[in-house]
Amino acid sequence: MGTRQEEDFKEFVDKVKQKLPSGRRLTTIVVGIMALMFLSSLKGRVYYDLGQNEILFVKAIGTGTVHIHKDAGWKWVRFGEPTVVKKSFTFWFSSKPDQGSKEDQSIKARFNDNGHGKISGSIRIDAPLEDKALMEIYSKYKTQEAIEHEIIRTTLEKAVYFAGPLMSSTESASTKRNMLLSYIEDQAQYGIYKTTSKDVVVKDEVTGAEKTITQVDISKDEKAPNGYGRHEESLLARFGFKSSNLSINEITYDDAVEAQIKTQRDSIMAVQVAIANAKKAEQDAITAAKNGEANAATAKWAQEVIKAQKVTEAEQVRDVAKLTKDAAEFTKQKNILDGQGEAEKRRLVMEADGALSQKLETYEKVMGRFAQEFGKQKWVPEVMMGSASGDANGSQQVAGMMNLLSIQALESLGLNLKIPAGKTALPEKK
Repeated sequence: MGTRQEEDFKEFVDKVKQKLPSGRRLTTIVVGIMALMFLSSLKGRVYYDLGQNEILFVKAIGTGTVHIHKDAGWKWVRFGEPTVVKKSFTFWFSSKPDQGSKEDQSIKARFNDNGHGKISGSIRIDAPLEDKALMEIYSKYKTQEAIEHEIIRTTLEKAVYFAGPLMSSTESASTKRNMLLSYIEDQAQYGIYKTTSKDVVVKDEVTGAEKTITQVDISKDEKAPNGYGRHEESLLARFGFKSSNLSINEITYDDAVEAQIKTQRDSIMAVQVAIANAKKAEQDAITAAKNGEANAATAKWAQEVIKAQKVTEAEQVRDVAKLTKDAAEFTKQKNILDGQGEAEKRRLVMEADGALSQKLETYEKVMGRFAQEFGKQKWVPEVMMGSASGDANGSQQVAGMMNLLSIQALESLGLNLKIPAGKTALPEKK
């Protein structure tokens, strides 16, 4: 009996004890315990406390009719034959003692290079819940143990056996490990592939020597699950089981295969190291080139800064020269205008007074020079012989010369010192 039912029964007994006389309470307790023990002994024969992850088959006594129970709770058995299977469970085919069984349950695979390996792992299985499928499973396999060993393990062994030839042992450990997982799960769920095989010569991945292997190719069929041809339907698919989450935790290879895999792994590691070194060298070269470009760009821009400074200075000199030139042009124009103004001024002054001031100034200079030079001449002889008429003649000659020069100077200056007619040299006395 389940815990909840036991508690209800005890509560019922307590209530009965409270209502009974105190002298009869001990007897009631003893009767209750005996009843509880009797009901517990009938568990599985009269009733079954069904769990959430269980399916109960009850074969009725006498008639042999099978009743299926899938909902959790108390189910009446009525002395019939109960059988319980799981709705969902993990099936282990592991080599590890703490997974499923203490014995090695791994499944052996044979690859196309004749290498062998024991595949260890687990797979999740969900049972069908339709009564028709459950009834067929019960009628053929009946127990959980039979389901696991006769359906699940048999199906997995087939899937592993036919997945092995699709690759070499070294490929199963490296490049095609995920494909091995996919091939096993797909064939376990839907059925074994239809394949074609042929012998081909290939180079050993480690030694480079040529060897002959049996190459197996999967046939295509668009109407079949996942587009692969199938020899037969899988038992899982036939009875409605669904597999998922296939996991391989270990593959144990033959010693020869292990040695080959180790050699291949070392070679791959060496290649990866070489590739890494090459990539590092390439990256260093790229970095150096980028640094050179950066330095060149920095130098270029430094020169550009100098160039810009020089250009700015040249433009300043040019602008200053242009301003200086413009100032000189303005000065020139000013001087020209000033000269033209002064000339025009003089012209107007000369036109106004007939250039009298200039003429008089010139006349003064000429006559002063003339007087200076004229005074140096000896117009009267120092020794005179004969009559006094010579002196008179000399004086006349001087006076004539003076008059002649005066007239010439006045005419040169355009002056007329003659007193106009009707005018007197001196003002008249009143």
